[in-house]
Amino acid sequence: MSDTFDAIVLGGGPGGYVCAIRLGQLGLKTACVETEQVGGVCLNWGCIPSKALISNAHLFHKAQGAGEVGLSFGEVKLDAEKMQDWKDGIVKKLTGGVRGLLKNNGVTLIEGFGKFVAPKTLEVTKSDGSKQRVSASKGIVVATGSSTIEVPGFEFDGKSVIGAREAVSLRKIPERLVVVGGGVIGLELGMVYQLFGAKLTVVELTGSLLPGMDADAIKVVEKVIKKRGGEVLVNSKAESVTRKPGGGASVVVAAPTGKQTIDCDQVLVAVGMRPRSRGIGLEDIGVQIDQRGFVTTDDTCRTNVEGVYAIGDVSGPPMLAHKASKEGEIAAEVLAGKKVGKDWVTIPGIVFTDPEIAQVGLTEAQAKEQGKQVKSGKFPFSVLGRAMSIRETEGFVKVVRELETNLVLGITICGPSASDLISEAVLALEMAATAEDLSLSVHPHPTLGEALMEASAASLGHAIHIANR
Repeated sequence: MSDTFDAIVLGGGPGGYVCAIRLGQLGLKTACVETEQVGGVCLNWGCIPSKALISNAHLFHKAQGAGEVGLSFGEVKLDAEKMQDWKDGIVKKLTGGVRGLLKNNGVTLIEGFGKFVAPKTLEVTKSDGSKQRVSASKGIVVATGSSTIEVPGFEFDGKSVIGAREAVSLRKIPERLVVVGGGVIGLELGMVYQLFGAKLTVVELTGSLLPGMDADAIKVVEKVIKKRGGEVLVNSKAESVTRKPGGGASVVVAAPTGKQTIDCDQVLVAVGMRPRSRGIGLEDIGVQIDQRGFVTTDDTCRTNVEGVYAIGDVSGPPMLAHKASKEGEIAAEVLAGKKVGKDWVTIPGIVFTDPEIAQVGLTEAQAKEQGKQVKSGKFPFSVLGRAMSIRETEGFVKVVRELETNLVLGITICGPSASDLISEAVLALEMAATAEDLSLSVHPHPTLGEALMEASAASLGHAIHIANR
């Protein structure tokens, strides 16, 4: 059986399904090939499920301390089974919504494993073993995303040693959790289970948690982990794990102070994601893939092979859902003959730790490494009335400006609702705002957004509610 379309999207994640929908909107006969479930990693066991758990953990923690502000709920209890059912319901609703959007935009969803047999032809293997060939007259967009990296000796068994996929579906809270990898996924999920009562130990190979993020923001998160009884081991390597017959595990860690054995109920291995570029026939048709496994593309999402495009995680960092979605729109419009490209100034990065960290542009250290003369302004949430009123005072907003032009080069927000507040910062960089633009823009009171206005003013030396330095 063979079918011909104008365009085919290989992968139905946040890049792929957005691309397919946009192609349908532009009037192209489109197919979307998906191996597992539409929505990809992000919707099924990444972004959405983890944020649901994070929200619950945050609420659980705040409710436990409600007595401080005169509220009493009795004993706050956690029903992990019910929480997982609730989370699964959200995922089911959203994946159903994506299927509906594809259908409403005329996209044919083909469920199976797609592999290139020619630049514009895929062979799709269905779950029953049958095969179908599909071709695209204009081109195929590769949106296969990424998969969890497994560490040799720490292979996932779904019980004692788990990855992010299993970690968002735990129906029993571990009493002791070791997280191997102090990056985004490890800290987000590790801090969730810490708030639910787990004794948390984070093992990070490098000298710092969250490499690439603002150093001051990292210090805040590390301080909170330790304040809640957790342990952070940097410059440390998880060398081996022993899985115990009755459940649980022991991890041998080589730390600067010497080797130590850590007993735990579960080990979460979260050392990163790798692009899904191998095994789908790209090499066979001559598509260029770099040493890290990323498909090489230009600013229009084209590969070196005519008619083959790539978007999202498989095409290079940053490996973020919102970057994938934007590239999906671009690839669709390029296929439809529009003159568009990747012309953004910045892609925001967010870590949903407690407190959250959100960042756009350059950190102060990165700007200085590039030889720029900069001045930063920092405003702490601890002196902001709105932050006090919601009992979330950890963190700060930092604005980095260029000395000569006052142009805003980067903004870091570490604190409550950082993931929402960062959108103003994105717009500021896209519009080439100066520190004066932000400080002179009237922000409503009392709000968390005032911290951005004050931090901008602080970078100019005239913040009102803190001493200027």
